[in-house]
Amino acid sequence: MNAEARTYQRGEIPGIIAIDASRCKGCDSCKRYCPTGAITGMFGAIHAIDMDKCISCGQCLINCPFDSIYETVDTVDAVIAKLRDKRVTVVGIPAPAVRVAIGEEFGMADGSLVTKKMYGAMKSAGFEILDNNFAADLTIMEEGTEFIVRARHALFGEEAHGHTVGPLPQFTSCCPAWVRFVETTHPSLIPNLSSAKSPQQMAGPLAKTYGALEIWKKPPESIYTVGIMPCTAKKFEASRPEFNDAYHFLKEKGKTGSATPYPDIDTVLTTRDLARLLKKMKVDFTKVDETDGGPLTEYTGAGTIFGNTGGVMEAALRTAYKVLTGNELRPIEFKKVRGLKGVKSASVTLMDAKYDKEVTVNVAVVNGLHGNIEPVLKSIMAGTSPYHFIEVMNCPGGCVNGGGQPIKSGGSSWLRAALPLFGWK
Repeated sequence: MNAEARTYQRGEIPGIIAIDASRCKGCDSCKRYCPTGAITGMFGAIHAIDMDKCISCGQCLINCPFDSIYETVDTVDAVIAKLRDKRVTVVGIPAPAVRVAIGEEFGMADGSLVTKKMYGAMKSAGFEILDNNFAADLTIMEEGTEFIVRARHALFGEEAHGHTVGPLPQFTSCCPAWVRFVETTHPSLIPNLSSAKSPQQMAGPLAKTYGALEIWKKPPESIYTVGIMPCTAKKFEASRPEFNDAYHFLKEKGKTGSATPYPDIDTVLTTRDLARLLKKMKVDFTKVDETDGGPLTEYTGAGTIFGNTGGVMEAALRTAYKVLTGNELRPIEFKKVRGLKGVKSASVTLMDAKYDKEVTVNVAVVNGLHGNIEPVLKSIMAGTSPYHFIEVMNCPGGCVNGGGQPIKSGGSSWLRAALPLFGWK
Protein backbone atom coordinates (compact mmCIF):
# COMPACT_ATOMS: atom_id res chain seq x y z
CA MET A 1 0.00 0.00 0.00
CA ASN A 2 1.58 3.31 -1.07
CA ALA A 3 1.67 6.43 1.10
CA GLU A 4 -1.24 8.04 -0.75
CA ALA A 5 -3.46 5.03 -0.06
CA ARG A 6 -2.91 4.91 3.69
CA THR A 7 -6.07 5.23 5.75
CA TYR A 8 -4.64 5.93 9.19
CA GLN A 9 -5.87 9.20 10.63
CA ARG A 10 -3.84 11.68 12.66
CA GLY A 11 -3.62 10.40 16.22
CA GLU A 12 -4.15 6.72 15.46
CA ILE A 13 -1.51 4.21 16.50
CA PRO A 14 -0.26 2.11 13.58
CA GLY A 15 2.20 -0.69 14.14
CA ILE A 16 0.86 -2.20 17.39
CA ILE A 17 2.65 -5.48 16.57
CA ALA A 18 6.33 -5.82 15.57
CA ILE A 19 8.98 -8.50 15.08
CA ASP A 20 12.26 -8.52 17.02
CA ALA A 21 14.83 -9.16 14.30
CA SER A 22 17.36 -10.49 16.82
CA ARG A 23 15.02 -13.34 17.79
CA CYS A 24 13.24 -14.12 14.50
CA LYS A 25 14.19 -17.48 12.94
CA GLY A 26 12.29 -16.98 9.69
CA CYS A 27 10.24 -20.11 10.35
CA ASP A 28 7.07 -18.75 8.68
CA SER A 29 4.79 -19.74 11.58
CA CYS A 30 3.59 -16.15 11.84
CA LYS A 31 2.64 -16.11 8.16
CA ARG A 32 0.33 -19.07 8.66
CA TYR A 33 -1.71 -17.11 11.20
CA CYS A 34 -1.72 -13.66 9.57
CA PRO A 35 -5.10 -13.03 7.90
CA THR A 36 -3.89 -10.17 5.68
CA GLY A 37 -0.49 -11.26 4.34
CA ALA A 38 1.14 -8.45 6.30
CA ILE A 39 4.30 -10.40 7.19
CA THR A 40 7.18 -10.17 4.74
CA GLY A 41 10.43 -12.12 4.43
CA MET A 42 11.50 -15.37 2.80
CA PHE A 43 11.60 -18.65 4.70
CA GLY A 44 14.79 -18.69 6.77
CA ALA A 45 15.21 -14.92 6.54
CA ILE A 46 14.29 -12.32 9.15
CA HIS A 47 10.63 -11.33 8.85
CA ALA A 48 8.99 -7.93 9.22
CA ILE A 49 5.42 -6.58 9.38
CA ASP A 50 3.91 -4.22 6.82
CA MET A 51 1.98 -1.90 9.11
CA ASP A 52 -0.34 -0.76 6.33
CA LYS A 53 -1.62 -4.33 5.94
CA CYS A 54 -1.47 -5.28 9.62
CA ILE A 55 -4.81 -5.17 11.44
CA SER A 56 -3.16 -5.46 14.90
CA CYS A 57 -4.91 -8.74 15.74
CA GLY A 58 -1.84 -10.31 17.39
CA GLN A 59 -2.45 -13.84 16.10
CA CYS A 60 1.15 -13.95 14.90
CA LEU A 61 2.30 -12.92 18.38
CA ILE A 62 0.51 -15.62 20.36
CA ASN A 63 1.58 -18.32 17.89
CA CYS A 64 5.26 -17.44 17.42
CA PRO A 65 7.30 -20.40 18.72
CA PHE A 66 10.37 -18.23 19.37
CA ASP A 67 8.77 -15.35 21.27
CA SER A 68 10.09 -12.92 18.66
CA ILE A 69 6.87 -10.93 18.15
CA TYR A 70 5.88 -8.24 20.61
CA GLU A 71 3.53 -5.33 21.24
CA THR A 72 5.03 -1.92 20.60
CA VAL A 73 2.58 -0.16 22.93
CA ASP A 74 3.16 -0.93 26.63
CA THR A 75 0.49 0.76 28.74
CA VAL A 76 1.10 -0.86 32.14
CA ASP A 77 3.26 1.82 33.77
CA ALA A 78 1.00 4.62 32.53
CA VAL A 79 -2.03 2.97 34.14
CA ILE A 80 -0.15 2.38 37.40
CA ALA A 81 0.74 6.09 37.50
CA LYS A 82 -2.94 6.99 37.10
CA LEU A 83 -3.96 4.52 39.81
CA ARG A 84 -1.55 6.25 42.20
CA ASP A 85 -2.80 9.73 41.32
CA LYS A 86 -5.49 10.63 43.88
CA ARG A 87 -6.95 13.24 41.51
CA VAL A 88 -7.85 10.57 38.97
CA THR A 89 -10.62 7.96 39.04
CA VAL A 90 -9.44 4.98 37.02
CA VAL A 91 -12.27 2.90 35.56
CA GLY A 92 -11.36 -0.62 34.43
CA ILE A 93 -13.57 -2.16 31.72
CA PRO A 94 -12.91 -5.93 31.65
CA ALA A 95 -14.15 -7.88 28.62
CA PRO A 96 -15.90 -11.27 29.00
CA ALA A 97 -12.97 -13.30 27.68
CA VAL A 98 -10.56 -11.84 30.26
CA ARG A 99 -12.27 -13.55 33.21
CA VAL A 100 -11.65 -17.04 31.78
CA ALA A 101 -7.98 -16.36 31.05
CA ILE A 102 -6.45 -14.05 33.67
CA GLY A 103 -6.22 -16.85 36.26
CA GLU A 104 -3.78 -18.73 34.07
CA GLU A 105 -1.23 -15.95 34.54
CA PHE A 106 -1.28 -16.74 38.27
CA GLY A 107 -0.96 -20.52 38.07
CA MET A 108 -4.66 -21.34 38.08
CA ALA A 109 -6.14 -24.00 35.83
CA ASP A 110 -6.59 -23.03 32.20
CA GLY A 111 -10.06 -21.63 31.56
CA SER A 112 -10.85 -20.92 35.23
CA LEU A 113 -13.82 -18.56 35.56
CA VAL A 114 -12.65 -15.95 38.09
CA THR A 115 -15.03 -13.02 37.66
CA LYS A 116 -15.40 -11.96 41.30
CA LYS A 117 -11.75 -12.65 42.08
CA MET A 118 -10.84 -10.44 39.10
CA TYR A 119 -13.08 -7.70 40.50
CA GLY A 120 -11.40 -8.07 43.89
CA ALA A 121 -7.92 -7.82 42.39
CA MET A 122 -8.86 -4.78 40.33
CA LYS A 123 -10.36 -3.03 43.36
CA SER A 124 -7.24 -3.84 45.39
CA ALA A 125 -5.21 -2.10 42.69
CA GLY A 126 -7.49 0.95 42.86
CA PHE A 127 -9.85 0.49 39.90
CA GLU A 128 -13.50 1.36 39.77
CA ILE A 129 -15.23 -1.19 37.53
CA LEU A 130 -17.59 -0.98 34.59
CA ASP A 131 -17.93 -4.48 33.22
CA ASN A 132 -17.69 -4.62 29.44
CA ASN A 133 -20.51 -7.18 29.54
CA PHE A 134 -22.79 -4.33 30.65
CA ALA A 135 -21.79 -2.45 27.49
CA ALA A 136 -22.13 -5.61 25.39
CA ASP A 137 -25.79 -5.73 26.38
CA LEU A 138 -26.13 -2.14 25.16
CA THR A 139 -24.34 -3.04 21.93
CA ILE A 140 -26.61 -5.93 21.11
CA MET A 141 -29.70 -3.81 21.67
CA GLU A 142 -28.30 -1.27 19.20
CA GLU A 143 -27.00 -3.80 16.70
CA GLY A 144 -30.08 -6.00 16.87
CA THR A 145 -32.44 -3.07 16.52
CA GLU A 146 -30.43 -1.72 13.59
CA PHE A 147 -30.75 -5.07 11.84
CA ILE A 148 -34.52 -4.99 12.27
CA VAL A 149 -34.61 -1.49 10.74
CA ARG A 150 -32.53 -2.64 7.77
CA ALA A 151 -34.62 -5.80 7.29
CA ARG A 152 -37.94 -3.97 7.44
CA HIS A 153 -36.64 -1.37 5.01
CA ALA A 154 -35.54 -4.09 2.55
CA LEU A 155 -38.62 -6.30 2.93
CA PHE A 156 -41.42 -3.81 3.51
CA GLY A 157 -40.01 -0.46 2.37
CA GLU A 158 -40.23 0.95 5.90
CA GLU A 159 -38.44 4.27 6.33
CA ALA A 160 -36.23 4.94 9.32
CA HIS A 161 -37.37 8.42 10.35
CA GLY A 162 -35.36 10.12 7.64
CA HIS A 163 -32.07 8.38 8.46
CA THR A 164 -29.99 6.54 5.90
CA VAL A 165 -30.59 2.81 6.14
CA GLY A 166 -27.61 0.57 5.46
CA PRO A 167 -27.78 -2.41 3.09
CA LEU A 168 -28.13 -6.10 3.82
CA PRO A 169 -26.38 -8.22 4.77
CA GLN A 170 -25.47 -6.35 7.93
CA PHE A 171 -22.05 -7.14 9.42
CA THR A 172 -21.28 -7.04 13.11
CA SER A 173 -18.88 -4.27 14.10
CA CYS A 174 -17.55 -5.39 17.50
CA CYS A 175 -14.16 -6.68 16.29
CA PRO A 176 -11.75 -3.80 15.51
CA ALA A 177 -9.44 -6.05 13.49
CA TRP A 178 -12.36 -7.06 11.27
CA VAL A 179 -13.48 -3.43 10.88
CA ARG A 180 -9.94 -2.45 9.92
CA PHE A 181 -9.84 -5.34 7.43
CA VAL A 182 -12.99 -4.07 5.70
CA GLU A 183 -11.71 -0.50 5.61
CA THR A 184 -8.39 -1.42 4.01
CA THR A 185 -9.29 -4.33 1.74
CA HIS A 186 -13.01 -4.00 0.89
CA PRO A 187 -14.01 -0.37 1.44
CA SER A 188 -17.09 -0.75 -0.78
CA LEU A 189 -18.57 -2.92 1.99
CA ILE A 190 -18.15 -0.33 4.75
CA PRO A 191 -21.89 0.55 4.56
CA ASN A 192 -22.68 -3.07 5.43
CA LEU A 193 -20.95 -2.73 8.80
CA SER A 194 -23.30 -2.05 11.68
CA SER A 195 -23.14 1.56 12.80
CA ALA A 196 -23.07 0.36 16.43
CA LYS A 197 -19.83 0.89 18.32
CA SER A 198 -18.05 -2.02 19.96
CA PRO A 199 -18.82 -2.63 23.64
CA GLN A 200 -15.49 -1.05 24.63
CA GLN A 201 -16.30 2.14 22.75
CA MET A 202 -19.80 2.25 24.26
CA ALA A 203 -18.40 1.70 27.75
CA GLY A 204 -16.05 4.68 27.54
CA PRO A 205 -18.72 7.37 27.06
CA LEU A 206 -20.94 5.63 29.62
CA ALA A 207 -18.15 5.85 32.21
CA LYS A 208 -17.42 9.51 31.49
CA THR A 209 -21.06 10.64 31.45
CA TYR A 210 -23.49 8.61 33.57
CA GLY A 211 -20.72 6.92 35.57
CA ALA A 212 -18.88 10.15 36.36
CA LEU A 213 -21.94 12.25 37.20
CA GLU A 214 -24.29 9.71 38.78
CA ILE A 215 -22.20 6.82 40.14
CA TRP A 216 -18.79 8.12 41.18
CA LYS A 217 -19.78 11.82 41.52
CA LYS A 218 -16.52 12.98 39.94
CA PRO A 219 -15.71 15.54 37.23
CA PRO A 220 -15.84 13.75 33.85
CA GLU A 221 -12.39 15.01 32.89
CA SER A 222 -10.93 13.24 35.96
CA ILE A 223 -12.20 9.85 34.77
CA TYR A 224 -9.49 7.69 33.16
CA THR A 225 -10.98 4.77 31.25
CA VAL A 226 -9.00 1.58 30.76
CA GLY A 227 -10.27 -1.14 28.44
CA ILE A 228 -9.11 -4.53 29.74
CA MET A 229 -9.27 -6.70 26.68
CA PRO A 230 -8.20 -10.07 25.26
CA CYS A 231 -7.30 -8.18 22.09
CA THR A 232 -4.27 -6.20 20.90
CA ALA A 233 -6.38 -4.50 18.19
CA LYS A 234 -8.38 -2.79 20.93
CA LYS A 235 -5.34 -0.57 21.55
CA PHE A 236 -5.61 0.62 17.97
CA GLU A 237 -9.39 1.02 18.24
CA ALA A 238 -9.13 3.18 21.36
CA SER A 239 -6.67 5.50 19.60
CA ARG A 240 -9.05 6.33 16.75
CA PRO A 241 -9.71 10.09 16.98
CA GLU A 242 -13.42 9.86 16.13
CA PHE A 243 -14.10 8.21 19.50
CA ASN A 244 -14.51 11.27 21.74
CA ASP A 245 -18.28 11.47 21.98
CA ALA A 246 -18.39 11.84 25.76
CA TYR A 247 -16.44 15.09 25.58
CA HIS A 248 -18.67 16.63 22.92
CA PHE A 249 -21.85 15.53 24.70
CA LEU A 250 -20.67 16.95 28.02
CA LYS A 251 -19.45 20.17 26.41
CA GLU A 252 -22.87 20.68 24.80
CA LYS A 253 -24.49 20.13 28.21
CA GLY A 254 -22.01 22.45 29.95
CA LYS A 255 -20.80 19.62 32.21
CA THR A 256 -17.10 19.42 31.45
CA GLY A 257 -14.41 21.85 32.46
CA SER A 258 -11.95 20.73 29.80
CA ALA A 259 -11.27 22.90 26.77
CA THR A 260 -9.44 20.02 25.07
CA PRO A 261 -11.27 16.96 23.70
CA TYR A 262 -10.46 13.74 25.52
CA PRO A 263 -10.90 10.19 24.22
CA ASP A 264 -13.73 7.91 25.28
CA ILE A 265 -11.20 5.18 26.12
CA ASP A 266 -7.93 6.56 27.44
CA THR A 267 -5.89 3.39 27.13
CA VAL A 268 -6.12 -0.41 26.91
CA LEU A 269 -4.56 -3.25 28.86
CA THR A 270 -4.55 -6.75 27.43
CA THR A 271 -5.16 -9.75 29.69
CA ARG A 272 -1.38 -10.20 29.86
CA ASP A 273 -0.94 -6.51 30.69
CA LEU A 274 -3.43 -6.68 33.57
CA ALA A 275 -1.54 -9.63 35.03
CA ARG A 276 1.75 -7.70 34.84
CA LEU A 277 0.12 -4.65 36.42
CA LEU A 278 -1.23 -6.66 39.35
CA LYS A 279 2.15 -8.31 39.90
CA LYS A 280 3.93 -4.93 39.79
CA MET A 281 1.46 -3.56 42.35
CA LYS A 282 1.96 -6.62 44.60
CA VAL A 283 -1.67 -7.76 44.31
CA ASP A 284 -1.78 -11.50 45.01
CA PHE A 285 -4.51 -12.66 42.65
CA THR A 286 -4.78 -16.11 44.18
CA LYS A 287 -5.37 -14.76 47.71
CA VAL A 288 -7.50 -11.69 47.02
CA ASP A 289 -11.10 -11.80 48.24
CA GLU A 290 -13.90 -12.27 45.77
CA THR A 291 -16.15 -9.23 45.55
CA ASP A 292 -19.03 -7.75 43.62
CA GLY A 293 -17.98 -5.20 41.06
CA GLY A 294 -20.54 -2.47 41.73
CA PRO A 295 -23.59 -0.96 40.03
CA LEU A 296 -22.11 -1.06 36.52
CA THR A 297 -21.26 -4.75 36.55
CA GLU A 298 -24.77 -6.10 36.02
CA TYR A 299 -25.23 -8.00 32.76
CA THR A 300 -27.12 -10.76 31.00
CA GLY A 301 -25.99 -14.01 29.44
CA ALA A 302 -26.21 -12.30 26.04
CA GLY A 303 -23.36 -9.98 27.01
CA THR A 304 -21.29 -12.84 28.37
CA ILE A 305 -21.28 -14.91 25.18
CA PHE A 306 -19.82 -12.03 23.13
CA GLY A 307 -16.40 -13.53 23.87
CA ASN A 308 -16.93 -16.57 21.64
CA THR A 309 -17.50 -16.99 17.94
CA GLY A 310 -21.25 -16.99 17.33
CA GLY A 311 -21.98 -15.23 20.60
CA VAL A 312 -22.83 -11.85 19.08
CA MET A 313 -25.09 -13.48 16.50
CA GLU A 314 -26.86 -15.56 19.12
CA ALA A 315 -27.48 -12.47 21.26
CA ALA A 316 -28.70 -10.54 18.20
CA LEU A 317 -31.16 -13.28 17.24
CA ARG A 318 -32.56 -13.33 20.76
CA THR A 319 -33.05 -9.56 20.59
CA ALA A 320 -34.56 -9.58 17.09
CA TYR A 321 -36.93 -12.40 18.01
CA LYS A 322 -38.16 -10.55 21.08
CA VAL A 323 -38.65 -7.24 19.25
CA LEU A 324 -40.35 -8.74 16.20
CA THR A 325 -42.60 -11.26 17.91
CA GLY A 326 -43.03 -9.83 21.36
CA ASN A 327 -41.98 -13.18 22.84
CA GLU A 328 -38.74 -14.62 24.20
CA LEU A 329 -36.87 -17.07 21.98
CA ARG A 330 -37.45 -20.59 23.32
CA PRO A 331 -35.16 -22.32 23.84
CA ILE A 332 -33.06 -19.21 24.46
CA GLU A 333 -29.85 -20.93 23.30
CA PHE A 334 -29.41 -20.81 19.53
CA LYS A 335 -26.87 -23.61 19.15
CA LYS A 336 -26.76 -23.59 15.34
CA VAL A 337 -24.34 -20.64 15.36
CA ARG A 338 -22.00 -22.17 17.96
CA GLY A 339 -18.83 -24.15 17.47
CA LEU A 340 -15.47 -23.75 15.77
CA LYS A 341 -16.41 -24.39 12.15
CA GLY A 342 -14.94 -21.71 9.87
CA VAL A 343 -18.28 -20.55 8.46
CA LYS A 344 -21.51 -21.52 10.18
CA SER A 345 -24.95 -20.69 8.82
CA ALA A 346 -28.50 -20.95 10.08
CA SER A 347 -32.01 -19.79 9.30
CA VAL A 348 -34.75 -18.74 11.68
CA THR A 349 -38.35 -18.11 10.64
CA LEU A 350 -40.41 -15.82 12.81
CA MET A 351 -43.55 -13.73 12.68
CA ASP A 352 -43.08 -9.98 12.40
CA ALA A 353 -46.00 -8.90 14.56
CA LYS A 354 -45.94 -5.35 13.20
CA TYR A 355 -46.59 -6.51 9.62
CA ASP A 356 -48.28 -9.82 10.50
CA LYS A 357 -45.96 -11.64 8.11
CA GLU A 358 -43.49 -14.49 8.48
CA VAL A 359 -39.86 -13.55 7.91
CA THR A 360 -37.00 -15.99 7.39
CA VAL A 361 -33.66 -14.59 8.47
CA ASN A 362 -30.51 -16.23 7.08
CA VAL A 363 -27.42 -15.68 9.19
CA ALA A 364 -23.76 -16.62 9.00
CA VAL A 365 -20.93 -16.66 11.52
CA VAL A 366 -17.34 -16.40 10.30
CA ASN A 367 -14.85 -17.88 12.76
CA GLY A 368 -11.44 -16.45 11.91
CA LEU A 369 -10.72 -14.39 8.80
CA HIS A 370 -7.89 -16.51 7.45
CA GLY A 371 -9.25 -18.62 4.59
CA ASN A 372 -12.87 -18.12 5.62
CA ILE A 373 -13.94 -14.56 4.86
CA GLU A 374 -13.09 -14.03 1.19
CA PRO A 375 -15.68 -16.46 -0.28
CA VAL A 376 -18.34 -14.80 1.88
CA LEU A 377 -17.36 -11.31 0.74
CA LYS A 378 -17.12 -12.31 -2.92
CA SER A 379 -20.67 -13.66 -2.88
CA ILE A 380 -21.92 -10.39 -1.39
CA MET A 381 -20.17 -8.29 -4.00
CA ALA A 382 -21.52 -10.60 -6.74
CA GLY A 383 -25.05 -10.21 -5.40
CA THR A 384 -25.46 -13.94 -4.73
CA SER A 385 -25.17 -14.04 -0.94
CA PRO A 386 -28.16 -15.65 0.80
CA TYR A 387 -27.40 -13.98 4.13
CA HIS A 388 -29.10 -11.10 5.89
CA PHE A 389 -26.84 -10.82 8.94
CA ILE A 390 -23.21 -11.91 9.30
CA GLU A 391 -21.06 -12.03 12.42
CA VAL A 392 -17.32 -11.83 11.81
CA MET A 393 -14.56 -12.26 14.40
CA ASN A 394 -10.96 -12.14 13.30
CA CYS A 395 -9.52 -14.53 15.86
CA PRO A 396 -10.20 -18.29 15.64
CA GLY A 397 -12.70 -19.12 18.37
CA GLY A 398 -13.47 -15.43 18.84
CA CYS A 399 -12.19 -12.99 21.47
CA VAL A 400 -11.49 -15.85 23.86
CA ASN A 401 -8.50 -16.63 21.61
CA GLY A 402 -7.46 -13.02 21.08
CA GLY A 403 -3.96 -11.71 20.61
CA GLY A 404 -3.85 -10.28 24.13
CA GLN A 405 -4.58 -13.54 25.93
CA PRO A 406 -2.06 -15.68 27.88
CA ILE A 407 0.50 -17.33 25.63
CA LYS A 408 0.91 -21.09 25.74
CA SER A 409 3.86 -22.96 24.33
CA GLY A 410 2.80 -24.20 20.94
CA GLY A 411 0.06 -21.57 20.62
CA SER A 412 -3.06 -20.63 22.56
CA SER A 413 -4.14 -24.20 23.29
CA TRP A 414 -6.08 -23.19 26.41
CA LEU A 415 -8.95 -22.26 24.09
CA ARG A 416 -10.27 -25.80 24.32
CA ALA A 417 -10.33 -25.60 28.11
CA ALA A 418 -12.32 -22.38 28.13
CA LEU A 419 -15.11 -23.28 25.71
CA PRO A 420 -17.00 -25.66 28.04
CA LEU A 421 -17.55 -22.73 30.41
CA PHE A 422 -19.90 -21.35 27.78
CA GLY A 423 -21.57 -24.71 27.14
CA TRP A 424 -19.74 -25.08 23.83
CA LYS A 425 -17.70 -27.94 22.44
